[in-house]
Amino acid sequence: MSEQLPLHCFAHWVATTPDRVWLRQPVERSWHPITWREADDRARRLASALRALGCEPGDRVAILAKNCAEWILSDMAIMLAGLVSVPLYPLQSADSIDYVLRHSACKVIILGKLDNAESLEPGIPAEVVRIAMPYPTLRADHAWGELLACYAPLREGHEQRPDDLLSILYTSGTTGQPKGVMQTARAFAFASSRSVAETGLGQEDQFFSYLPLSHAAERFLVATNSLYCGGGIAFVESLETFAEDLREIRPTQFFSVPRLWTRFQQGVLEKLPQRRLDRLLAIPLLGALVAWKIRRGLGLDRARVLVLVSGAAPIPVALLEWYQRIGLTICEGYGMTENFAYGNFNRPGQVRFGTVGRVMPDNELRIADDGEILYRSPSLMTGYYLEPEKSAETLRDGWLRTGDNGQIDADGYLRITGRVKDIFKTSKGKYVAPAPIEGEIAKSLWVEQVCLMGSGLDQPLALVELSPAAHEQARAQVEADLLATLAQLNDRLLPHERVSHLLLVREPWTVDNGCMTPTMKIRRNVLEARYAPAVDRLDARQALHWE
Repeated sequence: MSEQLPLHCFAHWVATTPDRVWLRQPVERSWHPITWREADDRARRLASALRALGCEPGDRVAILAKNCAEWILSDMAIMLAGLVSVPLYPLQSADSIDYVLRHSACKVIILGKLDNAESLEPGIPAEVVRIAMPYPTLRADHAWGELLACYAPLREGHEQRPDDLLSILYTSGTTGQPKGVMQTARAFAFASSRSVAETGLGQEDQFFSYLPLSHAAERFLVATNSLYCGGGIAFVESLETFAEDLREIRPTQFFSVPRLWTRFQQGVLEKLPQRRLDRLLAIPLLGALVAWKIRRGLGLDRARVLVLVSGAAPIPVALLEWYQRIGLTICEGYGMTENFAYGNFNRPGQVRFGTVGRVMPDNELRIADDGEILYRSPSLMTGYYLEPEKSAETLRDGWLRTGDNGQIDADGYLRITGRVKDIFKTSKGKYVAPAPIEGEIAKSLWVEQVCLMGSGLDQPLALVELSPAAHEQARAQVEADLLATLAQLNDRLLPHERVSHLLLVREPWTVDNGCMTPTMKIRRNVLEARYAPAVDRLDARQALHWE
């Protein structure tokens, strides 16, 4: 569709394909379809309820839930009522939830499926009205079903305008309190209308939603793109049913993150070791059949657009090449919450591994004199909510300062070279960019996550969280392989970049223990502080240590 606003797109599909299934929600292993007409009816009933609860145009309404059909319906209802959505991460801490709800002055929160829901209870201020989706969740003042039964559909929905504040998307707070990124209806429309046209998405396409819809990339690539192409969205029921749900839906577009692509690969190799897989793939007809069976087993045999949106730590090229050998070409892209994830993208058929592709249509990209990546486009945020000084730091002369360093090749492909703030200086006065080195270490099958540190040290060292596969392998083998990886890496690095030690940590890095943000980014400052005592005890004569 052309650059219509989100509510206009929604109205278009309701009017032209009312009985076509838009959303598919699994409940206790049974799929429940929701047509465009039914979605419109439920969203309008909830919009009426929100207005009856005292919400006036411009008021904020939070959504705290795992992905489900009701998340999308809530989002549409908030738009129809002329309100502003404030998505919260399901893995967010109670303190962070409390901060966001108070900072944004939310009147209502819509609650859904959550893990460890009770621990989040202290994060919701008493004055915030609670609505519970039809799933086990936190205590609520109103039930979804009762509200939809009590209120008639809102007849005259809000007349959406380009400059309407549509959503405040809070960043994950890598180094401090989350910042509220303000995005307008224009930004949503600009990004999705061009993305859909660029990838050729249409009504026959099928999306699969499982990454948090509170994240800009999932909201853009799945929820909003679906509005602009008319394709259906199916949701995962739970982590335990993920593989089964994916095989059932067999999406045509699939968006994922580096960690999951690695897990998929490990699952395949556990059943079919690499040497045997290599032999089979080398046999023309048999190789094609084996590759298809792997794709079918993953549920990706129909996928024609495989998307990965990365930050400063791109996916290892070796992993991308592995997938290409089995007929799955992953299109890596790059974006941020501040530009609604609309930055650069490797288009299908125009993929250059090791880069995040060329800039998206009608989007301006340039590299500053200091190497920082800058963007200018209608998809940029209008600023950080209630934080004009931070807004002015990030938006300068209409350009978004991403905080990432990059290089553009002769054909316009962008390569991310590191995060500006992550670069550290050793005791020798030399600067080190951690991302490229971390990417090389992460190529090992035994590495789940890695964090390079070295500020004030003679040489950098790497904290390593081992992968599940490493814990099932003989310890001696894991150590030998990692030491070999380290030796090969150091041979290619400059003297001041060479990694002195690998410190293998025993505790996984998670959101719950504060080592990861809700968007699964490592918190370097937390890790550096936590492992400082272990670093002080390292033996200079041994390159590998267990924490």
